[in-house]
Amino acid sequence: MRGDIHDPDLNRISVTVGEVRTSPDLKIATAYVMPLGGEGQDDLIALLARNKHELRRIIGKKVGLKYAPDLRFRLDETFDQMDETRRLFDQDTVRRDVES
Repeated sequence: MRGDIHDPDLNRISVTVGEVRTSPDLKIATAYVMPLGGEGQDDLIALLARNKHELRRIIGKKVGLKYAPDLRFRLDETFDQMDETRRLFDQDTVRRDVES
């Protein structure tokens, strides 16, 4: 989809979409995103929100939907959660409990 958006600020950012969750009626799609390298997270959400109507139009055309879902964007915190889990498992007290 790169290059289809006419916002030069958004075109400069490489975006990782970790997951997209839809509501049961498919009217809302929440995309969990992260900028490549993790820099500019708050800017990314604002840029995606600013361009959501154009993104919605493009997605509708590419997927062949009569009605494209409303798009919502959230930061993908999966990697932060995995890092925190690793940190916890590296603690001596946790390792002792897990080993016994």
